[in-house]
Formats: sequence, structure tokens, C-alpha cells
Amino acid sequence: MAMCKSHGQDSSYFIGWQEYEKNPYDPIKNPFGIIQMGLAENQLSFDLVESWLTRNQDVIQFRENGGSVFRDLALFQDYHGLQAFKNVLVAFMAEIRRNKVNFDPKKLVLTAGSTSANETLIFCLAEPGEALLIPTPYYPGFDRDLKWRTGAEIVPIHCYSSNNFRITESALEEAYEQAQRLNLRVKCVFITNPSNPLGTTMSRDELNILITFAMTKNIHIVSDEIYTGTVFDSPKFISIMEALIDRKLEKSEMWNQVHIVSSLSKDLGLPGFRVGMIYSNNETLIAAATKMSSFGLISSQTQYLLSKILGDKKFIKCYVKENKKQLKHRREMLASGLANSGIECLKSNAALFCFVDMRHLLKSNTFEAEMELWKKIISDVGLNVSPGSSCHCSEPGWFRICFANMSKETLDLAMQRINYFVDSGREFCRNLQQQPSSVAAAGSRRRRTIASWVVKLSSGDGRTDR
Repeated sequence: MAMCKSHGQDSSYFIGWQEYEKNPYDPIKNPFGIIQMGLAENQLSFDLVESWLTRNQDVIQFRENGGSVFRDLALFQDYHGLQAFKNVLVAFMAEIRRNKVNFDPKKLVLTAGSTSANETLIFCLAEPGEALLIPTPYYPGFDRDLKWRTGAEIVPIHCYSSNNFRITESALEEAYEQAQRLNLRVKCVFITNPSNPLGTTMSRDELNILITFAMTKNIHIVSDEIYTGTVFDSPKFISIMEALIDRKLEKSEMWNQVHIVSSLSKDLGLPGFRVGMIYSNNETLIAAATKMSSFGLISSQTQYLLSKILGDKKFIKCYVKENKKQLKHRREMLASGLANSGIECLKSNAALFCFVDMRHLLKSNTFEAEMELWKKIISDVGLNVSPGSSCHCSEPGWFRICFANMSKETLDLAMQRINYFVDSGREFCRNLQQQPSSVAAAGSRRRRTIASWVVKLSSGDGRTDR
């Protein structure tokens, strides 16, 4: 296991991060460095959380009613988690789902982040060599999270841009048949809703197709819903649990075969706190997952602090509302900046990124051409974006670009860099048509121009970046 390559670390998704870490952009220290647009991190409303902490010093100091609770938190805690924390978590889960679903804290398992939650679920649902069906494109980390230690196999449900990458009944059937041809027993369909990397929510029709398919095949559904609180535009989010309730399936077998993964990493912008959750109506699964959670617990101090933040209902309502407003504005800023360069984004209504169509910038309709373009974007433009092939996209030329992990000034600079890159490419093509003999010289001039332009623009980037 230590030597095998199924971890996925050699994916272009992770390689892009490595390139960024060698030369990270900083408006003062390294203004011509690489801007990180491959990190789905939500920093847009961080000031609201910091303000709450400033107003609630007793919580930070672990004090209640004039006395310290530090000793209680520091000593041994049961792996079931603090009941007060689980109570406010299920209330928060209901709140961001517009209270269409009620959650029982007894059916909740706490894990050290959603990565741990997803892996734990697969350990519970599948034996090594059994299969999960996952719609493409999907988060590159799933190759690690769902396969590496569990031994499960992923069979893609191929989705296409012709219908905005929506799940269809035929795509589900084709994936199931492919698993059978590979002699793989299918145990579940694994979805992300809202989608990573698409930034879209699943429609009621899609959810119903999925539920009917799972019932027919007698398999489970895992719904990774860690971006629920980031839905900033219509259509409204529909949880898989809400879809089950609407179909009055509470007393069916399917009720015990649907499982939700949630987290505070995206909704509250707290990935460093490592808070993940599994929710299921399946008592056997919850019992097993609870035992397994002892390998990745959330510290009592973290649970205590977050129970106080989430318990402030007025603050949470304000935070969710303002955060959605900020995300919508930032998404519009990215889409508008790309549109100025003739680049379109898939229409989206959630999450911290856009799925961007750069097919017209490819030299050919191949994944090799996509990788060539991606390398240019990193080296020449100075942006780390995630190529669609790292997300197992079925079509070359799509890229995931994040917008919530940087300042407005940095995002504006990134858009200017892309704009110049695209414009210089058009000029190069014109030179190619007019003077074929000077292709090499034109290419050399283009590289020098881009390099000097990046230095010039970056140097003048707003020093108010924070």
C-alpha cells in the first residue's frame, strides 16, 4: 500500500498545487508568482467569524458562567462526540436545507473532515474489488478518498456538456453494464450535490432518476453535500433526503440505503478545523461508522468552540445570507472577466468555482492538447487551474477555476493575465497566417512579452491585498 500509485498524487490536480507551492504569488513579496486558483477554499466571509470571536472572548478562553471548562475539554472524551455539538450541527444542516429535512443527532457520526467521512462510508458499504458509480466530472481527490485504502473501484457515469453534464437514465445504465462487463459488483452510486467541479445543483428530475435506478438495482446512494450552504442562486438546493421524503419513501428499503456526507469546510470556510459528518437512517452503518470514527476524531476544543458559533442562531442566519451574497458577486466577477476574453463558464449556482470552457483554445480536440494548454496557463500566465482531465471529464478543454480563496484585487489580476494570454494567442495566429516563415520568432516574442507583462501587471497589483 505504501508503494502503490492508486493514491492519485501524480494527478495534474496535485501537480498543479506543487507548481504553485514552488512559486506562490504574493502582491508584495512575489508579485509575478503563480496565483492559486485550484484551491476550493471559502475566505469571503471569514471576517464575520473573526468578528464573532472578538465579541465572544469567553468562548475562546473556554470559560462559562465565570469558570473554566478547559479541564473538562482537555480530559478524555467519548468518540461519539459532544452532544451539544451534534445538536447544533443537525440544526445547521436543516437550516441550510431550508428546513425541508429534519435530522436526528443520534444518526450523525462525526469525522475528521469529509475526506474521512467519505472513506469511512465506503469501508462500510463495499468490499475490496466492488464498485461505485460516480458521475463525471468529479473531484480528483475521490480517487484517493474512495479507492486507495478501501480497495473499491470507481466506474464513471459519463456525462457530457451537450446537456450541461446532467445525469441521465441511459448514462446510469451504461455505467452499470460496464461494471458488469468488468465483473464488478456495484454497491452504490456516489454523487456530489452541489457538484464539484461543476458548481451546479442536481434537479428534482435527476434525483428521481437516481433514486429509481438505485431502487431497481437494490444499491445504495451516497450524497456528498458539503457545498449545500454555498448555493447562492436559483434553482434552490434539493437534498437527496428531501427527494426521498417527497416520494414518501420513509418506510421503504431505500430510506436505509441513502447516506449523506456533510462538512463545515466549505459552508463556514473552516477546512483547518477538520469537521466532517456522516448522516444515515441505517442503524447498522451508523454503529460501524461510529466505531471507525475513533481513527479520526474531532478535538473536544474544536467541538466546543463550533457548538457556540453554530448555537448563535442570529449570527448563523446573518453569516449564511452574507456568504451567499459574496459568493454570487465573486462568481459574477470571474464569469465577467473570462467573458471579456471570449471564455464562457458553465452556468452555475453554487460552490466556490466555475467549470470553464476553453475548448476553443485547444490546438486539437484531445486531452494531450488540454495538458499542453494547462502547462502554458501555469508557466506563461502564472495561474494554477485544474484541467478537466484531472476530474475525469469526458471531453477535453474544460477547466475548474476557483474564485473564493483570494482578494478581489488578486482575482482581477488573474483575469487580466488570462485576457492578455488569449489576446496574444490571437495575435500569434494572425502572424502565423500572414508570415508563416516567422513562426518561431513570433513565438519567442510572445513568450518574452507575456513574461514582461506578468511582471509589470503583478508589480502594480493592489497592495491592499489581504
